[in-house]
Amino acid sequence: MAVKLKKATTPLEAGLKNLSLSSLKEALQDDDRKKAFWINSYNAYFQIIRSEGTQKPDIYRKRLIHIAGYVFSLDDIEHGILRRNRYKYSMGYLKNIFAKRMIKSLSVDRLDYRIHFALNCGAKSCPPIAFYKHSLLDKQLNLATQSFLEAETIIDEQEATVHVTALFKWFAGDFGGKKGIVNIYKNQLDVDISKLEIKYSAYSWEEDLYNFSKT
Repeated sequence: MAVKLKKATTPLEAGLKNLSLSSLKEALQDDDRKKAFWINSYNAYFQIIRSEGTQKPDIYRKRLIHIAGYVFSLDDIEHGILRRNRYKYSMGYLKNIFAKRMIKSLSVDRLDYRIHFALNCGAKSCPPIAFYKHSLLDKQLNLATQSFLEAETIIDEQEATVHVTALFKWFAGDFGGKKGIVNIYKNQLDVDISKLEIKYSAYSWEEDLYNFSKT
């Protein structure tokens, strides 16, 4: 919230830095709590780090986030903790065999594809930033997924094609491949795309910071 209001975040950052690892783990005892905390942390720290001048791709891989006595990168949070230690460039099909034990100990028990519609990397094609609460997480992630897919999907019935977000291509394994994409559209939007050719839309990397959800 402090990031959204453009208030000083130093006291909050200090509190997270000085938190003990045991206290953090105790507070994040289930996947809903883990996802809410780490999604919020990712989105907030991206804005903080970018405002300090760090550019892409360093903003993802440099360890600049101090939490519970450890230093994390945005990649650690996304691909390690939230994606259960998937290798970043494997489209979601390979584990990162070099993942640190500490990252493994903090990661979610089950990968939830909906995180991809909640993480914001400051680009125009990214989902808007929302503040997630563990008690409302399922509802919030469903809403974020549905809103994003509705905005990013173009169905051309004459050409029998459906243009979808490039996220489905980059993280195909997380979504269950093409069959999984079809099921997601059926479950999330009640739309049948099983007979349509799936095409992936170009992703706009034009910078768009402070893109906060209005809901």
